[in-house]
Order: sequence, then structure tokens, then C-alpha cells
Amino acid sequence: MDRIAWAPSRARATGLSLTSWALFASSGPLAKAVMAAGWPPAAVTSVRIALAAALLVPVVAVLRPRALRFRRADLGLLLGYGLLGVAGVQLFFFLAVARVPVGVAMVLVNLAPGLVALWVRVVRRTRLPGLVWLGVGLATAGLALVAQIGLGARLDPVGVAAGLAAAICSAGYFLLGERGASRHDSLGLTAAGLAVGAVVVIAVSPPWSLPRDLLTASAVLGGPRVPAWLVLLALAVVGTALPYLAGLRALRDLPSALASVLSLVEPLIAAGLAWLLLDQTLSPTQLAGAALLLIGAVLVQLADPTRSPATPISSRPG
Repeated sequence: MDRIAWAPSRARATGLSLTSWALFASSGPLAKAVMAAGWPPAAVTSVRIALAAALLVPVVAVLRPRALRFRRADLGLLLGYGLLGVAGVQLFFFLAVARVPVGVAMVLVNLAPGLVALWVRVVRRTRLPGLVWLGVGLATAGLALVAQIGLGARLDPVGVAAGLAAAICSAGYFLLGERGASRHDSLGLTAAGLAVGAVVVIAVSPPWSLPRDLLTASAVLGGPRVPAWLVLLALAVVGTALPYLAGLRALRDLPSALASVLSLVEPLIAAGLAWLLLDQTLSPTQLAGAALLLIGAVLVQLADPTRSPATPISSRPG
């Protein structure tokens, strides 16, 4: 009976996770259009997260006020999730992109699944099936092919460090999100995390310091010109609040090791959108990488399908 009930729950969570990363992937073209209109990357991040928090927090406060009630013991979780999973990932990734090729930055930040697996194995003292490790390796190798990393490139050490920091923050998103989703309402935790992240990014790049004419600037999306503020609104809702909410809800029924591997489909979806919308075709090498990435994700999904893919080596003390 448990197995019958568990399968639909996991399938639904997998669908939510994939939806989350598809929405995150859509944020790339939106952010790029705003930056092409003159917006600095840090400012786009600041407005994106702050606007998402400003929209979501009041809605949750009215529709589900109990979701925003946290205990003092939850403060560390909220700060960690907001600092790492919301603000840290975005800021460090943009810093990496400014100093190293985008493909390299993508691979660095998407080392998170390996970091999650290592944390589960070493810190939680949990044995992961071999298929998980094989799937993580194949998916990462496939991502490197999709990103078209060139051999022999000289990389800026600060950019590499920023990319690795983004990967650590991304791993924190999965691990803290998994913990928080099992204890709190997804709406409340998402709203609180975005609020914490907004405070951080606003401190780094205050939106009020920007020239006012940037809001009325025109962004080009597939031909038509759209006001920058409207694109930022779509970025805050579709590319930020909704994917964070869907991702957290998925982590209620999905182990962090699996959810982190599913995140690797984001750059694949982004490449597909560029192919469909921007006529940026994929090379045979990129198609091979996409196949490897999907195979890796499927292997992790198939690891020990009758239960959670993590088997404790020993019970936790206490």
C-alpha cells in the first residue's frame, strides 16, 4: 500500500521539479532582454528578487497567514535558505558570468548535484546507490558538452571561485529546501526566503540608485519592444516566485539528491528555447551532451525505485 501511494507522489514531485527548472530556464531570455536595455546584472537580480518578495509576501499573508508563522528555532533555516538558496546563487553566478565564459559558469554552478550527493554520503552518513553516482557523473559530463567548454582556455580564478561559490549556494538550496519543505508550508517558506534574499540583494545593489529612465527603457523580446518594467514583472513572477514555489513543494516528496540532478535540465531547456525562439541551433556535440544529461537524470530517477534512494549506514544519535 505504501509503495502504491508513494509512486504517484514521487511522479507528481518530479513533475513539479521539472516545471520549476523549466520556469527558471525561461528567466534567461527575460533577464538578457532587460540587460540589453541597459540594466546592470546586479540590478536585474536585485529588482527580480525584491519584486518577487513584494508580490508574494502580501498574498500569502492574506490567503494563508499561518504559513508565515515561524518559531525562533526556524531562524537559522530561514536565513540560510534566503542567503544561500535565493541571494547567494544569483549574485555569485552573475559574478562568475562577468569573469568566465557563460558555459563554464553553467558547469561550475551545476556541480551542485555532486556536492549534494557528497553531503548526503559524508555528513548524513547515508549510502547512495551506485546509479546515483553514475547518473550525476553522466549528467555533469553531458552538461559540459551542452555548454561547449573549450579546451585550454585560461580562466579567471575569481570567476572560477564565484562559480564554485554559486554551486555551494545551490547545494544549500536543495538541502535546506528539503529540510524546510518537510516542516513548513511551501508558500510561507518561499515568501520568507525571498524576503531574506531581497534584503541581501538590495543591500548589494539598491534599486533606487538606478536612473529612472531604465524603467521606461524598451526591451526587445523576439521582435516586439516591451517596457523594461513589464519584463521585470514577468521575471519576478514567472522566472522567480513560481519556480521557487514549485521547487520547494517538490522537495517535500523528492530526495535532495534526485532533485539536484533534475536541476541539470535547466540549461538543456534554455538551449532548447534558444533553438526554437532565437534560431540558435544545437551542434551534434551538444545533442550528444543533451542525451548524456537525460540518461544521467533517468538513472538517478531509477535508483532504488521502491523507496527513497538513500539508505542510512547507521541511525542518527539521539
